[in-house]
Amino acid sequence: MTDDDADAEFRTERDSLGEMRVPADAYWGAQTQRAVENFPISGITFSRRFVRALGVVKRAAARANADLGHLEADRAEAIVAAADEVIAGEHDDQFPVDVFQTGSGTSSNMNANEVIANRAAEIMGEEVGSRAVHPNDHVNFGQSSNDVIPTAMHVAALEAVEKDLLPALETLRDELAAKEDEFDGVVKTGRTHLQDATPVRLGQEFSGYRTQVEKGVERVEDATARLSELALGGTAVGTGLNTDPEFPERAAEYISEETGLSFREADNHFEAQAAHDAMSEAHGALRVVAGSLNKIANDLRLLASGPRNGLGEIDQPENQPGSSIMPGKINPVVAEAVNQVHKQVIGNDAAVSAGAAEGQIDLNLYKPVIAHNFLQSAGTLASASEVFGERFVAKLEADRETCERQVERSMALATALNPAIGYDKASEVAKAALKEGKTVREIAVQRGYLDEDEADEVLDPAAMTDPGILGDED
Repeated sequence: MTDDDADAEFRTERDSLGEMRVPADAYWGAQTQRAVENFPISGITFSRRFVRALGVVKRAAARANADLGHLEADRAEAIVAAADEVIAGEHDDQFPVDVFQTGSGTSSNMNANEVIANRAAEIMGEEVGSRAVHPNDHVNFGQSSNDVIPTAMHVAALEAVEKDLLPALETLRDELAAKEDEFDGVVKTGRTHLQDATPVRLGQEFSGYRTQVEKGVERVEDATARLSELALGGTAVGTGLNTDPEFPERAAEYISEETGLSFREADNHFEAQAAHDAMSEAHGALRVVAGSLNKIANDLRLLASGPRNGLGEIDQPENQPGSSIMPGKINPVVAEAVNQVHKQVIGNDAAVSAGAAEGQIDLNLYKPVIAHNFLQSAGTLASASEVFGERFVAKLEADRETCERQVERSMALATALNPAIGYDKASEVAKAALKEGKTVREIAVQRGYLDEDEADEVLDPAAMTDPGILGDED
């Protein structure tokens, strides 16, 4: 390759520090290129949700500034058109900045400003790099990275929750509810401390799982309410310097219009930029949901353990071969994936909560890592919930014979004897049944504590799954 060929692959852009060589086919400019070279840290860039949110914010800002007379109509229209392309995902490859960067997220804000400015210039018939649309003076007019990035954080986070996570949790809830109905007539041994306990219907256990997910949805909805507040309009430190007083409310209206969600100006711009308690609170709810899914997945793995030497009360789906050496082995692979997502969310929560607690004076400097970890949690939880519901829960079957056999052999049936013969005699029956390898029913009748008819009434496993005292005629 000749020097001329090499030079043709780059163009020169400028910022306040001087000239930078930028790939000729890139829409980004000098500041983005500096960030690419300064932060070769993880290779992790911002997700589709966050890039989309940056486009949403820049689009709304251009429209608001045009309304307020701070942007010429043709330039504003070009910025909006370029931002629309960013929103649609047409330029995701133009956002190469590592997540681990300046703590304010300035590099990513300027990345958006430069991409949109250069693309807008192109739309207007000007050359990329010409600054016919200026990244700071036009695209970033009335804004600062310090209010743009937290605004994009809230927009991306709330969209991820409302459009991805909550629908996925509702899918899982519906699948659990269907199994709750299907398994309602299956009586099985209850277990506390992983030891036999009084009978329960399999459908009742699934009602607990369904309720966990329902309450998780409520928790997430409650905790994400504060994400509707937007920092936009606070500019550098929250005072709103260099922005129109009407800009924050007008921009929030345009963001709401674009997303279909309800956003508003922050109650206090100083809090919105210096602290990210709303993000920490909302992620806390995601952590609780992840814990719920982990508990459900663990329970279903236990109930499906076997197939011959475990509990074996439910049959799991055959999603894929389970072993490279043991023929015929099937593992609960989807449930195990859910378990692993839980551990990832726990780690993310540590990063989010620690970052949110580390604001100094007028600015929190952990914005990128908070945003990245929140969106990863929301995205993986959404995918895991949907896959868990559709590829595991929906395909579960009850092993009715195993459930019936095990519940009849349970020592815990002796609990129902308490009102009829007293705790001491009931304990004697239970111990004898275990020692002699017989059922509680057999020992109670053999020792004359109950006759056959009384035993049928008092020791009815199905009747034990509802409140009340068995054998009490009152």
